[in-house]
Amino acid sequence: MNNKVTLTQFLIEQQRGLPDASGTFTLLLNNIVTACKQISHKVNRGNLIGVLGSAGTENVQGEVQKKLDIITNDIMINALNWTGHLAGMASEEDDDLITIPAQYPRGKYLALFDPLDGSSNIDINLAVGTIFSILRCREGVEPDIEDFLRKGAEQVCAGFVIYGPSTMMVLTTGHGVNAFTLDQDVGEFILTHPDMRIPEETSEFAINMSNQRFWEPPVQRYIDECLQGVQGVREKDFNMRWVASFVADVYRILTRGGVFLYPCDLRDPERPAKLRIMYEANPMAFIVEQAGGLCSTGREAILDIKPTGVHQRVPVILGSKKEVERIIRYHQEADAKGTETAKGMG
Repeated sequence: MNNKVTLTQFLIEQQRGLPDASGTFTLLLNNIVTACKQISHKVNRGNLIGVLGSAGTENVQGEVQKKLDIITNDIMINALNWTGHLAGMASEEDDDLITIPAQYPRGKYLALFDPLDGSSNIDINLAVGTIFSILRCREGVEPDIEDFLRKGAEQVCAGFVIYGPSTMMVLTTGHGVNAFTLDQDVGEFILTHPDMRIPEETSEFAINMSNQRFWEPPVQRYIDECLQGVQGVREKDFNMRWVASFVADVYRILTRGGVFLYPCDLRDPERPAKLRIMYEANPMAFIVEQAGGLCSTGREAILDIKPTGVHQRVPVILGSKKEVERIIRYHQEADAKGTETAKGMG
């Protein structure tokens, strides 16, 4: 490629179009980029430096942590806590909010992140990633929980990095979606996928079929129709893809379309969903919708949900717009039928 545009150049050029921009936001993103480069190096080295395998601990969600879960979390925190750009942080791996050490200045942004998404794949050499979200914070205050519990529509920026055959960063600041590939020779992210758009129609779906017996009827209906293929009501064949790495599944949808479902799960009433709204659902919803896709729980737009806790989980259905709209319609029809049945029994 001639005239390669680096991520730093891209951000500075975007900043020039904003008369009130101070450059702080660009510097914050550069700090995140630095952290992700360090994580990429650790992931690529793997067992050569002894970072694979279980750490023998659990995170706040009760999930067994990999060594790299802890290492990558520390990398993110240490890359951001001293910069003066943040008022606070929150991580999927930490029970409580992460405060900025007293010796460092406070900034006007909040950072939330999943430092190593898909870490169950790390020991089998499949794609993993980092997901992050940035919010504005009230100036001159020590942020409390309510400063973090904001609707996804209020995000200033969201992005993810996928550590695969190449390391790529996908980013939105609310003006479309762009992807950058890490040039390992020069240590820079280069713009390789400008203005990514998700096709409205698709013939691919991604879902964990082992949970089928726990799905609600609308999801059962949708997947059954896909599986019937050309002989069914959809009159076309579908392919199923499931990587068990959110970043990998979303990146595939961004590049060629598809729909991803991690729906409401009825096996445990205390835990009806898997994905965390603050670290996973919100940033991915922001990215997907900026690329022309749609993201919903099936009943509510992800970006409109007011979170009740930093580790809250929500059902997630995202991807090609027309397919997500169909799944939402199936939820509406099932709920309306349930309401009518309840009235008839009353």
